Amino acid sequence: MSRLVVVSNRVADPRKAAAAGGLAVALGDALSTNGGLWFGWSGTVVEGGAPGEGEMHTQQAGNVTLSTVDLCREDHDSYYLGYSNGVLWPVFHYRLDLADFDAGYIGGYRRVNQLLARKLMPLLRPDDIIWVHDYHLIPMAAELRAMGCKNRIGFFLHIPLPPPLILAAVPQHEWLIRSLFAYDLVGFQSNADVEHFSRYVGEEVGAEKLAEHQFRAFGRRVQAQAFPIGIDVDEFAALTHAKEASDMYERMKSEYSRRRLLLGVERLDYSKGLPQRLKAFRELLKNYPENLKRATLIQIASPSREALDTYAGLRQELESLCGAINGDYGGLDWMPVRYIHRNVARQRLPGLYRAACVALVTPLRDGMNLVAKEFIAAQDPADPGVLVLSRFAGAAEQLKEAILVNPYDVHGTAESIQRALQMPLPERQRRHQLLLERIRSQDVHWWRQTFLSALQACDVT
Repeated sequence: MSRLVVVSNRVADPRKAAAAGGLAVALGDALSTNGGLWFGWSGTVVEGGAPGEGEMHTQQAGNVTLSTVDLCREDHDSYYLGYSNGVLWPVFHYRLDLADFDAGYIGGYRRVNQLLARKLMPLLRPDDIIWVHDYHLIPMAAELRAMGCKNRIGFFLHIPLPPPLILAAVPQHEWLIRSLFAYDLVGFQSNADVEHFSRYVGEEVGAEKLAEHQFRAFGRRVQAQAFPIGIDVDEFAALTHAKEASDMYERMKSEYSRRRLLLGVERLDYSKGLPQRLKAFRELLKNYPENLKRATLIQIASPSREALDTYAGLRQELESLCGAINGDYGGLDWMPVRYIHRNVARQRLPGLYRAACVALVTPLRDGMNLVAKEFIAAQDPADPGVLVLSRFAGAAEQLKEAILVNPYDVHGTAESIQRALQMPLPERQRRHQLLLERIRSQDVHWWRQTFLSALQACDVT
């Protein structure tokens, strides 16, 4: 059987991946099945190092080899902060107003991809299957091909792909999409993303559509289709009954015995729609006063990219909104909002999910959003909570039994939250059963198997 080589911006020990969540869980599961190599940036920034150079480190984690490369400060700032998170992240989340199109960033982005490809190339075996992940590494296959790599290479984009006109705002956008044609298979989170890719390559570069998911351009053929990422439902359900989660559940049920608990959990990011969510909760309290002293929102917004000014401003806005809501509606015996700006251990989250009667997952734009699926997996089927989900999250394509909302419509979202709070038990049970069946049928194992099977089946060009 061919060895799997995973390439991602950051590398995690698969033996500890369950504590990390998200991508680490998915990739750890994929690699640990048959062993393999996980390659990427070490997370170390070397002050004063030479651009385009970096020391490589290798360690063994069970049957998985972890190989990582250090970056110098100049490379890190242009590749990671500058281009990946200053250009691609905002543009791909439809926020052109937040993009910093500094001409120097793309040079560092290409240089780091070349560095990583150069370090990876000697580690590859002829029959390896290479699986590259996310927006940091879009040019990786093109760099490997330039060095003579003939292996099957797949790419998965974990964030949304915007429509052609928004994507075209990126300087050298054609080079970026040309790089995707160096892969044999490109995976997206949703059918909407695939449609955006199809329209872009047809309108902007005149690609020939060979079949439903196959395109030819730049002398190469690529297959592009949706593979919505899932979670390990059984593993997460088991976490729900473990001691840390059970203790959290009992503590929350005791503390909020006279309250209805609403919950939001995400990184502090402008794509997550946090100000709009808080405004919708404020609208709920204003328009439906029966929730006063009865409904409490716990909003966890873990630190993220705090070196960027945009995120510092977002934190200040959230803290101001929370203070205003608590000041206007709170009392000595009740605060409407509990805002937590720190990480909460993944082992404790299932208990928090289970204690909540409503989960608010309302991003302005999201590739998938696994919190929505974790909330479903953690629920008690006999008395499940209700998922309020943004229609602009990739998960909305699968989770149609959630209450779907437009997060930009504060009033409409408030009405949907009220509907969730008042939903009768039989309807909650019916919706939860259907949602649980779907996340089980398209879990992380399904995601891995379908993507790798499709990559194996690709005609190499």
